[in-house]
Amino acid sequence: MEAENSTVVKEFILLGLTQSRNIQLLVFVLVLIFYFIILPGNFLIILTIRTDPGLTAPLYFFLGNLAFLDASYSFIVAPRMLVDFLSEKKVISYRGCITQLFFLHFLGGGEGLLLVVMAFDRYIAICRPLHYSTVMNPRACYALLLALWLGGFVHSIIQVALILRLPFCGPNRLDNFFCDVPQVIKLACTDTFVVELLMVFNSGLLTLLCFLGLLSSYAVILCHVHGSACEGKSKALSTCTTHVMIILLMFGPAIFIYTRPFRALPADKVVSFFHTVIFPLLNPVIYTLRNQEVKTSMRRLLSRHVVC
Repeated sequence: MEAENSTVVKEFILLGLTQSRNIQLLVFVLVLIFYFIILPGNFLIILTIRTDPGLTAPLYFFLGNLAFLDASYSFIVAPRMLVDFLSEKKVISYRGCITQLFFLHFLGGGEGLLLVVMAFDRYIAICRPLHYSTVMNPRACYALLLALWLGGFVHSIIQVALILRLPFCGPNRLDNFFCDVPQVIKLACTDTFVVELLMVFNSGLLTLLCFLGLLSSYAVILCHVHGSACEGKSKALSTCTTHVMIILLMFGPAIFIYTRPFRALPADKVVSFFHTVIFPLLNPVIYTLRNQEVKTSMRRLLSRHVVC
């Protein structure tokens, strides 16, 4: 309680992605283009899966939820970033910073756990096909969905609880374009060594273990598929390759940011920009281009609306 009362900082000044007006203008246009692709792309995936009776398998159920998480994730950083590009003074309140940090890790943690669930789904479907309908029944799918949302919440609330215990009495200049744990911790006016270790353990180690576990599981799946002569071999390979691409694109930047001591590096902002703005775009693009069933259903859906 004492630490909380000693916090006198009411707002943080965001230094932004860059100080160059020309680069800011270029990034503004790029982010705006990305943003107008992210939302329609993800909402189209959700609408396609919900309206097409042929896409009722657990794979598509989880894909629809992944699109929902990506669309929600894109609301956390990108809109404020666009507004800040047009503002002289980029300021975020202390409460607004904590709120942004909470939702960033809540949805990001949930998405990471969803990829673990999707890997489990593919393992059962490909390596234990006779048990698939029993294991991945609708009730189990909803239970797994609830578990990943709960897991994301617990992960995020731990981050927020540790931040709230830190006193902030100045300075208040945040060297980033959004609020995240590494930059916020540096502004605390106390020794943060123990808190940093806890943060690395909560975010970094968890991210790294999930990443290695996912790669191992897909390696087992790909070995199983490669050694079999099943009819859907090419489809299974395509699906698993898509999932591995998403895993690399999501966990790569997260590992770079959270698994090392919180020391500023020149690449931090670029990696964070990719992780918070570019990555949500890649999910709909990759899945649309590589999943034939989703592509076909989208064409049917769009052609129906065009005819109407």
